[in-house]
Amino acid sequence: MRLRHPEGSIVHLSYCTNVHPAEDIAGIHEQLSGVAARVRALTGAPRLGLGLWLSHGVARALRADPAELVRLRTRLDDLGLEVVTLNGFPYQGFHDQIVKYRVYQPDWADKARLDHTLDLAEILAALLPDDVTEGSISTLPLAWRTGWTPGKAATVAAHLDALARGLRELAERTGKTIRVGFEPEPGCIVETTSQAVELLGDTDRAHLGVCLDACHLAVGFEDAEAAAGLGLPIVKLQASSAVEAPPGAQRALTAYKEPRYLHQTRCAAGYVDDLPAALAGGLPVDLPWRTHFHMPLHAAPPPPLTTTTSYLEELLGLLMAAPLTRHIEVETYTWSVLPGPVDIAEGIAAELDWIRRRLAALGLKEI
Repeated sequence: MRLRHPEGSIVHLSYCTNVHPAEDIAGIHEQLSGVAARVRALTGAPRLGLGLWLSHGVARALRADPAELVRLRTRLDDLGLEVVTLNGFPYQGFHDQIVKYRVYQPDWADKARLDHTLDLAEILAALLPDDVTEGSISTLPLAWRTGWTPGKAATVAAHLDALARGLRELAERTGKTIRVGFEPEPGCIVETTSQAVELLGDTDRAHLGVCLDACHLAVGFEDAEAAAGLGLPIVKLQASSAVEAPPGAQRALTAYKEPRYLHQTRCAAGYVDDLPAALAGGLPVDLPWRTHFHMPLHAAPPPPLTTTTSYLEELLGLLMAAPLTRHIEVETYTWSVLPGPVDIAEGIAAELDWIRRRLAALGLKEI
């Protein structure tokens, strides 16, 4: 979806397809003609934006077969779908039975991560609509925090330099600027926006910046105004919401304890890597807990649990004042592990309608 900001620029709204399991090109086409087409029909959008997730295997296949990439672009056009952003965080196996810490591999000390991201940049440049010259890719916050050494930091810095060179060369060759946003996340080397400034502040700001995930920031109890004003380019906002438990009611979070994804949990006085550790006594119960479990934007969990959508609304207002980013991606990838039966297409459409109303209230108009 495209919206015009009051100052005249175009803001792109999409939903992230990492919610769909697809590890080959056939699976990508199936999700486009299936759920994505249905979401477009439910929202009535003339063009539905997708934040495509392409696994390493899919990206390699598309790079090896230019005709297949053209076919994908044509299929998007035929279905009234468009892509201006990719989710480059999960490398592969994002819907395996157990993902947990594996989602951070390979990290930015591994050349495989650099090669994959440059593949994605080439693909995105080819998929961008003809009238769009800028695309975005979100990626992991360098690495998980354990095992970080000065040698690893030096390797990461060299890979980021190579990434920036590759993106500059791509822009010169294609006329398309692809920017990569590193996504602060609890437990990682770049956990907070202040760490992003410290570790990424000297990078090529024309092509590298941050992707702000509202769920991650809320779990970290980050001040929204400080996050919006961090001083680095904000390549993309991932519109997401965490689940929150009030003091003494944390046992209600047991319904969200599941084996696939890592659910970092924090309160004002402590942090644990995963929800089971918190429920086993890892955090004090006299303070609210926030858990990294992406919740649907439009729906509240059963009481006494709540979500951090008010934080997302505050952040959205701050970022859209200028605007400070022009790519917004709804990223609730947890539909398959939410308690109870769900209709994913209806849920995604409802989320998009929720955020469309908030953007309209901020003065943006759909075009």
